Parts: sequence; structure tokens; C-alpha cells
Amino acid sequence: MATHHRAGFMTGLALLFPITLSTMAIVLLAPVLPDLLREFAGVPNHEYWVPMVLTVPALCVALFSPLAGILGDWFGRRRLLLGAFLAYAVVGIAPMFLSSLETILVSRVAVGITEAMIMVLSTTMIGDYFEGAARDRWLAGQTAMASLSAMLFLNIGGFLGRFGWRETFWVYLSALLMFALVLAFTWDPSAKDGEEEVTAAPHAANWADFPWLHMGGIVLVTLFGSILFYTVQIQSPIGLHQLGITDPAHIGFLTSLASIGVPVGTAIYSRLGSRLTVTTLLLVEFALLATGFLLMSRSGAPAGFLAGCFVNQLGAGMLLPTLLVWAISGLAFDMRSRGAGIWTGAFSVGQFLSPLVVTAAASLAGGLMGAFGVLAGAAALGTVAALVARTRATPAVAPA
Repeated sequence: MATHHRAGFMTGLALLFPITLSTMAIVLLAPVLPDLLREFAGVPNHEYWVPMVLTVPALCVALFSPLAGILGDWFGRRRLLLGAFLAYAVVGIAPMFLSSLETILVSRVAVGITEAMIMVLSTTMIGDYFEGAARDRWLAGQTAMASLSAMLFLNIGGFLGRFGWRETFWVYLSALLMFALVLAFTWDPSAKDGEEEVTAAPHAANWADFPWLHMGGIVLVTLFGSILFYTVQIQSPIGLHQLGITDPAHIGFLTSLASIGVPVGTAIYSRLGSRLTVTTLLLVEFALLATGFLLMSRSGAPAGFLAGCFVNQLGAGMLLPTLLVWAISGLAFDMRSRGAGIWTGAFSVGQFLSPLVVTAAASLAGGLMGAFGVLAGAAALGTVAALVARTRATPAVAPA
């Protein structure tokens, strides 16, 4: 790593906060969605278009993350990240001053593009500035930070929504604080830094040595894992409603309790991840996901269902940093941004596919609880595959 600059706590924190912007786009506006539907009730097919104000940024992240990675390797990470923060703040608050649904949707597409840049580049820079166990901890911290910020933004969005749906968009100015932190606590490679970084950046665009086969395997596992990761977060409120809990506030509270499993799982990974092989971690994580889904499918009461959700989210909290570290750690500096972009795109595609997969499974298995049983079987297959891979690994290599 660098010999002149030394990455410290504030560098890691500056690069950790940007992951909260990935949850802000959806979670912050969820409490004011009914207000948005009323505001644009006169727009044809508004019941279809208005929810896209929340979801279209995530789709743009899936589409543009690989491009963000390419740009990061070509132009250098830091200057693009700083520019993305400024653009995010501008397009983020734009709906406060826009009157038509069409122009608001355009601004949300821009939010998604800048969000892709921020997610990919901040993750890449963690890989650039930290090594070994420190890198693992900071990358794992992204999972915990995203989960905890989701709970925070739900409450902030609900509070600001009392003053009107437009007021919630003020929160997008928080990107300016992140701009200041990154400006103060990160740097570009210079002649006094590590030789690899200096010679490789910017303008790295050689694909000849890119590990396509290695990344291809990671992408497939990431797609599979992402579908399972988001299932509980998206479907557990519906499951609780089917079990007789109808009060939205009660459902939200119970769902947030179960979601604590994510940061707990992340904390477990932070302590143990660097000591275990990837296949061992995946074995444990898919086993937890399978157990959680099975408990959810077999439970006939909210208590048992929530216990299954917690076990599942425990595995999910371990799974995300495992996949991210696996993708980032094996890449050289000059292709790390492209790898992060491909991985982020794959994970976002899994988020998009998750409700479609659950809907298809529910139609085959007689309802949502049956779908959880199908997913338990899928996660069990993942456990078996990880066990086979672990057995065949000679020798197994732990994440760097």
C-alpha cells in the first residue's frame, strides 16, 4: 500500500458513509408514497409511474454500475467520486422545485446514475486504501451502515413528510457533507505512493488480464445470494400481515427488530471473516438462510416467523460482506474499480429479480409461505454446493 499516505479511521469513515445513499433513494420516500400518489392522481397510470420515483434509482444502479467501474479505472476514483457527490446533491433535491411527474422521474434517473458512481467508487477506494483484515472490516461495515441507515431514514422520512412530501428531499444535501469528508481524508496516488497505484492510475483500460472466469463465478453466486438477501426485507411485512398483524406501525416495528440480524451478522463476519475461507463462510451463511426460510415457512404465528426472519437476516448480514470482499480482494489496483462495478451491478440485478422470483415461487407453492419453503430448498442447495467446493479446495484460500 502507499508509503507516504496512511489510511486511518477518518479515511474509512469518509468512505463508509456514502453507502447510506443507496438506501436513501427508496427508504426515505417510502413514508410519503401515499402523498405522492395523491399529488399525481390525475396522471394516466399514476399508480404505475409514481412508485418508480422510489425504485428507478435502484434499476439505474444495476445498469450503470459496470460503466461507473470503467470510468473509475480510466479517470481515477477520487475526482469522479467528488463530482458524483455534488451531482447527487443537485439532482437529489430537484423534485422540490419540479412540478411534473415526468421531470421528477428524469431527476430520479440522474439520482440512480450518480448513486452508481458513488457506490462503486467508494467501495473501490476502500479496497485501494486498506489491506487484509482492515479492508474486510471496512467493507463489512458497509453492510451494517446500510442496514442501520435504512431504519434511520424511515423515521426521518416520516417526520419530514408531516410538512409535505417535497420536504423529504432536503436530506439529499447530506451528500455535501460526504463530499467534504472525502475531500479532507482521501488523496490521489502520487510519486511518493505505492508503485502499483502510481503506474496504474489513471487511464487503466486493459481488459487482457481481467479475471473473467473468476469474476463470472462470483457474479453468479452474487445474483443467487442477492435474491435471497432481499427476500425477507421485501416480503416479511406481507408475511406478518398474512399471520394476522394488520397495524402498519406494528408491522414496521417488528420488521425492524428482525432486521437487527443484518448488523449482528456483519459484526460476526468482521470478527471471523478473515480467519475463514470463502467456501466455509458461504457454507455457514447459506445454512443460516435455509434455516431461516424453513422456520418462516413452517411457522403459523408471528413469533416463530420473526425468529426465522432473524436467523435468515443473520446469514444475510454475513453473506453480503463475504461476497464483496471475495470480489474486491483478488483484483489488482488497475482493474479493481471495474470489478467493483460489475459486482455492484450483479447485486442490484438480484434486488430487482427478488420479488419476481418470490412471486413465481408463490404461484407454484400455493402462497407466500410456500414460497419461503421453496427458497429454503434453494438455499440448502447453495449450502451443499459450498460444502462440495470446500471439500475440493486444495488448499482453500482465505479472503485477503
